[in-house]
Amino acid sequence: MAKESFDKEIQFLRMLALTSGAFNRQQFADRLGISVHTFDKTIRRLKDIVSSTYQHLPEEQGKEFAETLKYSYYDSTDPMLLFLFRAKSVKETESQRLSLLLGAMNREAMTAMELLDMCCSSLPAGVPQPDEKTIRSDLKYLEEVGVIRKEGAARPFRYRVHNDLVQQLSHEELIDLYDFVDVMANTQVPSVQGYLLRDGLKKHLLRNQVEQPAIEAFLYKYHYYSRILDEAHLFTLLNAIRQRHRVTFLYFSPKSEKSYGSKNTNPLFERESEGSAIKTLPLKVVYDHQYGRWYLLASGREGIRKYRMEGITRMETEDQPLSEEAFQAKRCELDEKMKYSWLIDTGLPVTVRARFYSPGDSEPNFVRERVLLQGQWGQIVDEDPYSFIYEITVNGTTEIKPWLRSFGSSCEVLEPVRLRREMIAEWKEILAYYEPFRENF
Repeated sequence: MAKESFDKEIQFLRMLALTSGAFNRQQFADRLGISVHTFDKTIRRLKDIVSSTYQHLPEEQGKEFAETLKYSYYDSTDPMLLFLFRAKSVKETESQRLSLLLGAMNREAMTAMELLDMCCSSLPAGVPQPDEKTIRSDLKYLEEVGVIRKEGAARPFRYRVHNDLVQQLSHEELIDLYDFVDVMANTQVPSVQGYLLRDGLKKHLLRNQVEQPAIEAFLYKYHYYSRILDEAHLFTLLNAIRQRHRVTFLYFSPKSEKSYGSKNTNPLFERESEGSAIKTLPLKVVYDHQYGRWYLLASGREGIRKYRMEGITRMETEDQPLSEEAFQAKRCELDEKMKYSWLIDTGLPVTVRARFYSPGDSEPNFVRERVLLQGQWGQIVDEDPYSFIYEITVNGTTEIKPWLRSFGSSCEVLEPVRLRREMIAEWKEILAYYEPFRENF
């Protein structure tokens, strides 16, 4: 599937999750900047992806599109991620051909010419027949991603599916491995590969059991929809950073009324996009665990800029790399600006002082433990049996404020005075929400 189309579906699924299906077709189309007809085509494409993803499972384990996008915190994110990334990976014709190749190599090791003969005789009528170059290209791709491996040192090489992991482990060991991958995929970033491995292990376990095993030992999620969907751009950016390549993309800021712009190929219907065309040098990718957001920090004509990855569409990587010296100079500039950033703020440094109150004598001092764990380079400068004063210099107070606020009554901001007044005003506003409507309530 084309990148442009994949961007559209990411934005569509993000809105579907955030609005819980409250938008009608026209509202979705307006927000995405596409026509209702294109919206309907997107729905049909997503339905096709779901049906092709689950077609190899027994009927009772298959999923309809409506079931895949359940408004359940536990059931929805995982299938969304899996079928979107499968949709991005291969085209429909490639999917059919690769399925045949993997099925054949799973039974026995085969040469490229044997696989070519098998494909030509097995593909449905009307599907283009592959040539030797196509088959060898498929084998090279599958070998690079670790799905198959080459056997023998002499030509012609034979290839077979690289599934030693599931073949050499016992059922109990596979269950333990599944539990470990399940925990790590749900708690670590990035998580895409973990979810794909988890899905593959789950299907292998289901495929080899007469009755569905109780393999869902953990019922929890520790992720956000945006975190997972935005990982579509993550590895492209990380590779660009490693190779020192500039990238171009169309950017929609969080304040924009639209989150996507259609790319018209017909000049008669071409219209100006509402996004901003960006050409920049990516330097660092930052994840904000508090809000579940990915940020790109990059250098352009206007200096260091920050972009929310959820607003990035139509990303392309340029071929010409920047010199190592020039790239390191940009990285040093970024490091200097972010020297005191709580997350990505590049404002003027300010010293924050806050008093944290310890819990009662009968409880462990979890407040102090949390401050020491999460307080980054800040220090405890004064302490008594009942409280301690924490001090840190940060670039602005916007990003540290939610962390201070999360301690509730256990934290009192002392300095700067402006931040203290802001916190007082916010707590008064929260208090007003809980005041009774009647005096005798």
